[in-house]
Amino acid sequence: MRSPGPTVTEILASHESGSGSPTRTAARVADAIAACGADGTWITPVPREQLLAAAAEIERRPGARTLPLYGVPFGVKDSIDVAGWPTTLACPDFAYTATETAPAVERLLDAGALFVGKTNLDQFATGLNGTRTPHPIPRSVFGGELICGGSSSGSARAVALGQVPFCVATDTAGSGRVPAALNGILGWKPSRGLISAVGLVPACKSLDCMTLMASTVEDLDRVFEVIAGVDPDDPWSRARGPRHIGGALRVGLPDAAELDFFGDEAFRATHLAARERLGRIGFDCVPTTLEPFLAAGELLYQGPWVAERLVEFETFLTAQPDSILPVIREILTGGLRFSAVDVFRAQHRLQELRATVARMWADLDVIVVPTIGTTFTVAQVLADPIATNTTLGHYTHFGNLLDLTAVSVPVGTTADGRPAAVMVFGPALSDDTVLAAAARILDEPRLAAAAELRLVQRERQ
Repeated sequence: MRSPGPTVTEILASHESGSGSPTRTAARVADAIAACGADGTWITPVPREQLLAAAAEIERRPGARTLPLYGVPFGVKDSIDVAGWPTTLACPDFAYTATETAPAVERLLDAGALFVGKTNLDQFATGLNGTRTPHPIPRSVFGGELICGGSSSGSARAVALGQVPFCVATDTAGSGRVPAALNGILGWKPSRGLISAVGLVPACKSLDCMTLMASTVEDLDRVFEVIAGVDPDDPWSRARGPRHIGGALRVGLPDAAELDFFGDEAFRATHLAARERLGRIGFDCVPTTLEPFLAAGELLYQGPWVAERLVEFETFLTAQPDSILPVIREILTGGLRFSAVDVFRAQHRLQELRATVARMWADLDVIVVPTIGTTFTVAQVLADPIATNTTLGHYTHFGNLLDLTAVSVPVGTTADGRPAAVMVFGPALSDDTVLAAAARILDEPRLAAAAELRLVQRERQ
């Protein structure tokens, strides 16, 4: 896969060798953002002079060139706090200026990364399509009035345009994977708790997950080595699982009859061709079923988890309902219909499904499915916002409910030029295995590079 712009690895090499510098990189980024204008990518970009000053400050740090992310620019989804900058969740009346920086972002800043600004999103991180914003609606970089996907719409677009090599976003129901698929980049949802969620305004706190977007697996590795870490202030925090040590990977493939492409034959043909290739590139393909996964996914918005959004937003919804977009208001008020009995009934059903899925991993390492089954234009989503959004989440809604790790991997385009992607997912803490599978699909020599990276970082400490 060709990167849309300089990768983390390339920028580091340039800065460390002196052929480039953080200030020159900052100028390039500022120029690229300015050239695109108000295209819905950024809500609050750092002004040019302030960005150049921040880059110069990084250059002046003692031992700057040894910093793991020396001068590497990045964006942050505007539901995550960065001290001194507004957090808006794409709702101007909800906005506040953060007084503290989310620990995950702080780890990046301490490692020398350059904060470029806050990216656009579906309001209150509620949606998978990218149209639910009072700001300009972003489009996919593939054109044709295709939606950008959401809720991490601006984050995906910033990476896909090559403005920044990575972004920190979130993924509760597919918000990091769907826009990545629609823009031809990688969107990785690590196991919940590996990246601290402190400083993230929660959508569904029991399901929320920080996510990373980039154009190469190597870049994901590099950033994750910095950003991951147990946080005692995050009750969902946990340590990462074992590294993948190589060898054959058992890939579960559901029967083609189980896969829904919603009448999109071009998407069906592209996906089946992509998965046909898996056996030829060294995967051990094993038949499996999607039934328990899809059953869990149906619980997310048809069940009481939608009510969890009211934990954070009910007071604002009651006080200022007209400040919320109508489609978001409809979703939030829908949570009021559930009872405590409904919550426990759904939890019992989910636990049954979790037990079923847990047994499946005895025979599989990962499962590969489409990330999305079809695409939509902005007009199609605006005409039918709820149904189209549900379709977009068909393969992603179950991820956090079942405590999975997953990555969306671009696999080219359909015959009519739309972006196609597969989703590789596995059980909690199998993150390294999932990334190894993604690297193999992309023909990236990840394992040796990752091991070398960890050795270099240990020597720097």
